[in-house]
Amino acid sequence: MTHRRLARQGSRAAGGRLLLVMMFGVAACGAAVAHAQGQRIRSGVELVSLNVTVTDGSNKYVTDLTEQDFDVYEDGAKQNLTFFSRTQQPIALALLLDTSASMDERMGIAQEAAIGFAKQLHKEDQAEVIDFDSQVRILQAFTNDAAALEKAIRQTTPNGSTSLYNALYIALKDLKKVKAETTSDIRRQAIVLLSDGDDTSSLIEFEQVLDLAKRSETVIYSIGLRQGEIARREFKEAEFVLKQLSSETGGRAYFPTDARELQKIYQSIWDELSSQYALAYSSGNPKRDGAWRRVQVRIARPGLTARTKLGYYGPTGS
Repeated sequence: MTHRRLARQGSRAAGGRLLLVMMFGVAACGAAVAHAQGQRIRSGVELVSLNVTVTDGSNKYVTDLTEQDFDVYEDGAKQNLTFFSRTQQPIALALLLDTSASMDERMGIAQEAAIGFAKQLHKEDQAEVIDFDSQVRILQAFTNDAAALEKAIRQTTPNGSTSLYNALYIALKDLKKVKAETTSDIRRQAIVLLSDGDDTSSLIEFEQVLDLAKRSETVIYSIGLRQGEIARREFKEAEFVLKQLSSETGGRAYFPTDARELQKIYQSIWDELSSQYALAYSSGNPKRDGAWRRVQVRIARPGLTARTKLGYYGPTGS
């Protein structure tokens, strides 16, 4: 896959300094587990935390399962759960909006859909609004003020190219520095990303972004907005990117062909975030080789499907 570089657009180099933290996207039930069990919060990965979505054959969310309904496997070996909860932690959300020039005719509809999503936040939840084109801007830092979020979303204006990879890379790096000072600060975290095309102006390549996303446990919900058969043919690279980012991190990718579908999609994402289970286990693998470990969750009840992140990198060092 060919990836374009920002280097050929020297005049945009200064824009890189504006690539601040664009999202807050870690599925942080591990720390919540520590809180629930009275344990000290650990920064290592010995305690593997999972946010799990379960659906039936009609793709409806199933929320009445018990711990006995879940079986977790790591590299094919069954693991023993140390934590299970159906009680949802507060959520920290990054609403990420593509404001490149190609979004011009659909910006108004996209704004209204994002505003409707933000208005569903509970008082314990927080959200951040970020837009990106040739640059990345944090229009509103984390807040639970619905009016402030709406104001920020309405400030978005289409212009320029698309520097998605740059923004993701910088954000994932900065996210590693974010630590909850107390257990009361812990929130489940997710990114909701809206874009209408390929990255066209990033220095960072997709493979680097994907690797960081997998290491960070970031949950990414992607909405790839495309229109018509021409757009469908030209959207192949973007579709691959968004699908893989969402699949690897336990999120979901949507590809509407009409901007009027956005409100329904945002509602679906909110419903999913409100319907997840929090699980955790201590890995039975004693190796500290930093290798990728594949994770699978199976449901005992027939006809149900579980979705979570595809795996994680094991610990390193002694």
